[in-house]
Amino acid sequence: MNHTENLSERRMADAWAELQSLSSDETPLQPDAYRLAFADPEFLLRRETRSIRFQLEMLKPEIDQHAQDIENTVVVFGSARFPAPEQADARLKEAQASGDADALALAQRHVRNARYYEQARLFARLVATYSKSCPPQDQLFICTGGGPGIMEAANRGAHDMGALTVGLNIALPHEQTSNPYVSPTLSFKFHYFALRKMHFMMRAKALVAFPGGFGTLDELFEVITLVQTGKAKPVPIILFGTDYWKRLFNFDVLVEEGAISPEDLQLFQYVDDPQAAWEAIRKFYQL
Repeated sequence: MNHTENLSERRMADAWAELQSLSSDETPLQPDAYRLAFADPEFLLRRETRSIRFQLEMLKPEIDQHAQDIENTVVVFGSARFPAPEQADARLKEAQASGDADALALAQRHVRNARYYEQARLFARLVATYSKSCPPQDQLFICTGGGPGIMEAANRGAHDMGALTVGLNIALPHEQTSNPYVSPTLSFKFHYFALRKMHFMMRAKALVAFPGGFGTLDELFEVITLVQTGKAKPVPIILFGTDYWKRLFNFDVLVEEGAISPEDLQLFQYVDDPQAAWEAIRKFYQL
């Protein structure tokens, strides 16, 4: 049996070595019918092999997280554009010195929104602090989209406490790299939004949505819809920043027009404090 496994590993290693040697001079690989299928990027990137790529994006994060005992996560969504307070303060000083009215207005907005960064960081610290005293199967890990802004803040808060922290990044036309607070062995990059969102939900024990843009709204409403329709188990769905969310949406209109049921408004709740967000999760699970 060991001989067979070693033989298989050697053949795969040989195929990979061949692939590396062919691309070592950075010239594009040409299609090659004789190349092993799993070592042929030209083949794997064809339209017809999309389902294989789906499966790979499903399996890689699943296997790696399971191997590191990441079974329960608290997912934090929010804007990639809200800076850390120290960054916002530095930009404000630069804008004030420049005398540029537009730059000053933008810097003042950054300072105003930076409070959400700090609150996301504090919330993640609470989650990580609780998990320190839990057995591995009961630990909660912060999971974000892995990018900057609110995502960075949440990963940073967990990192502050020495906890592992997950980042599910996405390849975008404008390059986005993983923030430095995601644990390197839990930093994943996706091509397909659908698979990325599936991984958000697979281990999620709670969702905390901070103010954000289209991406945050897409992720938030997908989760609400999955829970509403019974496709996903009920979890705490927390909208952080009451003023922001109530200015953005008047959910009562959906009830008044019969688009949703009154009880659907109980699927989520508003909070304005990191401790309140954590207490909502603790209450839900009686922690």
